[in-house]
Amino acid sequence: MTEHGAPASPEPVEPGLTYAQALAAVEERGRFGVHLGLVRVRALLRLMGDPQTALRGALVAGTNGKGSVIALAASALQVAGYRVGVTPKPHLVSYRERIMVDGRPITPEAFARLVAEALPLADRVARRHGPPTEFELLTAIMFRHLAEARPDVALIEVGLGGRLDATHAWDGGVAVVTNVSLDHMDRLGPTIAAIAREKAAIIERGDIAVTGTSGDAHDVVRRRCARLDVPLTTAPPPPIIGWDRDGIDVALPRLGTTRVGLRGRHQAANVAVADAVLDALEERGIASCSADARREGYRRARWPGRLELLEVRTSGAAREVLLDGAHNPAGAEALAGALDDLRPYLAGGLASPPAAVTLVWASMRDKDAQAVVAALAASPVLVGATIMCTAMPLPRALAPAELAGIWRATVPSATVVEVPDPAAALDRALATGTGPVVVAGSLYLVGMARGTLVDDPQLRDPVAA
Repeated sequence: MTEHGAPASPEPVEPGLTYAQALAAVEERGRFGVHLGLVRVRALLRLMGDPQTALRGALVAGTNGKGSVIALAASALQVAGYRVGVTPKPHLVSYRERIMVDGRPITPEAFARLVAEALPLADRVARRHGPPTEFELLTAIMFRHLAEARPDVALIEVGLGGRLDATHAWDGGVAVVTNVSLDHMDRLGPTIAAIAREKAAIIERGDIAVTGTSGDAHDVVRRRCARLDVPLTTAPPPPIIGWDRDGIDVALPRLGTTRVGLRGRHQAANVAVADAVLDALEERGIASCSADARREGYRRARWPGRLELLEVRTSGAAREVLLDGAHNPAGAEALAGALDDLRPYLAGGLASPPAAVTLVWASMRDKDAQAVVAALAASPVLVGATIMCTAMPLPRALAPAELAGIWRATVPSATVVEVPDPAAALDRALATGTGPVVVAGSLYLVGMARGTLVDDPQLRDPVAA
């Protein structure tokens, strides 16, 4: 370690990788699949000098809401003057979004350099423990970059589960479980309690724990904390005072009426957890946010691709586009509720009858598409909608014809069409009707749409020669 606590540069180093080459090298590790376990990532971090030990903050697990909780807490911390490192998952437009400090992604040059440093070390790990996976390599690079950037607070999002997720190689002092619902059951277990046990395992002796869970999941988290003598704060959703097209208003304990700049009633639960996370960070002596900083931070919070409302112009006409992942039943249920609440504030919502919604939808084959569609179909907004079923160019993608069959059987009043190319589906949706366009069902699809509709200079990657 250096005198400032940052890890020394590991040797040897792969010379001269471009960003495109570095990205290809990381993604190529995807051929090893997802193999949960901590042996490989811990070995790789050890060879890097254990950079994660230089960081303090919160490790955030949960089925839904992880990113929203981190976005809300990070926004408040930044208003309070802290530098904050976050690790959103997955990325939407650029792979570099997965490693961010104060809202800025890692630069292409830094990413390429760190990959070049990590690859020969990953080969050394492979000889003894098997090859590190893509996410394990990314996690090591992530911790290395954050140790160099030296943010005041790290807010790290768990990838899958918790107990055996690569991020669990780190303990920042605060452990968070947002909520638990049925997802990734093939890897995490068939019941809420089983999945909760995997997620609650990130709570370690000496931590302060925060949760927004209820029912069986809360019982699991509570028992884990009692066994390890870890103080636990349970953050129930606060009362919702109202909402409009740009966010919600809630009544938070100690803060009173508080504006949240994220859309959807489900954000009431997330801001409660975020507020409790800030309390825990203060109790651990990591960071302190005043009531004013919290209020302003929650108001400013943004979370791209999650009920994100864009106003775009196409063929001279303005259209509203709502982006949301909604890739599991809980997410689709939240989207259904948000559509009901937002419809009066969106284009044609006050007409009689309201202008029809156009939905662009994709799904992965390993998701419960039937349950996701059924959850969203509960919204009366979909009556008379046009639904464009498409697929991202990925091996896991559900075929548009199969997806269309699910939609036709579930929402018979809708006009369901198959548009295999996602870019063509978006173009066709923007040319259909005058009501809002909703892009959802897959964060990969949302990322494609956002990259097409939003030109963010920070997310422009170098073009491969």
